[in-house]
Amino acid sequence: MKRILIIDDHEVLREGVKRIFDKQPGTFIFGEAAAAPQALKLARDQDWDVALLDLNLDGRDGLEVLKELKQVRARLPVLILSMHSEELFARRAFKAGAAGYITKNSPRAELVKAINKVIEGGTYVNPAFAERFVIDVTRSADRPPHELLSDREYEVMRLIGSGKTVSEIADRLSLSVATISTYRGRILDKMGMKTNAEVTHYAIRNKLVD
Repeated sequence: MKRILIIDDHEVLREGVKRIFDKQPGTFIFGEAAAAPQALKLARDQDWDVALLDLNLDGRDGLEVLKELKQVRARLPVLILSMHSEELFARRAFKAGAAGYITKNSPRAELVKAINKVIEGGTYVNPAFAERFVIDVTRSADRPPHELLSDREYEVMRLIGSGKTVSEIADRLSLSVATISTYRGRILDKMGMKTNAEVTHYAIRNKLVD
C-alpha cells in the first residue's frame, strides 16, 4: 500500500493523478490539499510515502511550501509536479529539499515512474535535463547571474521580467512595496544591472519567464 499526498489547487489535476493510479497494480491511498495550510496539517497529522507538490499553489511560493513541508516531515520525499520547465525551478527545488521534479506535460507512465522512484528513496529528474545539469555543475565557475539570487529574489526577478510593477508584485506576494523595492535593489546589485528593462531583457533572453 502506498500513501500519496497530492498538493495542488486544481481539483481536475488531483482527480487526474488519482485516475492514473487506478490502472496501476497495488493499493493506493490518497490525501488531497488545495492550499498550503491544509497540506501542512495533513503532512503533520498523517504518514505519507510521497507528497506531490505543485509550485503554483494558491498564490504561495511553492519553494517556500516545500521548505515548510520538509520542516514538518524531514524524511517525506516531495516530488514537484510543475507547469514550469526544469530550467526554471528544478535546481532550486532540489536545493530546497525536493526528491524529484517532473513537468505536467510528461507522459503518465513517467509520472508513475517518478513517484515510485522517490518512494524507494531515489531522486528523479528528466534524463535530458539531468545531462544538462551535470554539464552545468562542471562549469560552476561560469554560473549565470540569476543563480546568485535567493529563492525570493529569483521569484521577484521573474515577476519584474514579466512586466509587473513593484506595486503589483507586492500585492501578488502579500508583501509591502518597501520590501519588494529592497528585493529589487538586491537583484540589480547581484546581477550587475541598473534598470527593470535590463532585468526584463535578461529574463526573456534566458527563458526565465513564461
